[in-house]
Amino acid sequence: MTVANKSRAEYFRERRKEFKQFNVSLKREKIEALEECIKSQGKTKVEWFEEIVDRELGEN
Repeated sequence: MTVANKSRAEYFRERRKEFKQFNVSLKREKIEALEECIKSQGKTKVEWFEEIVDRELGEN
């Protein structure tokens, strides 16, 4: 294992302590329409989703 690979592995180990993924599968048409809607708002998918989560959790 090279030093670069070791630091990369360590980086992702630490990242997984703080972040967790949330994935869903939807029909392509829905996802593409949603992506277009989010893009028209000038937001990233992460920004948009964090707003939705905060609202649902009452953290506005």
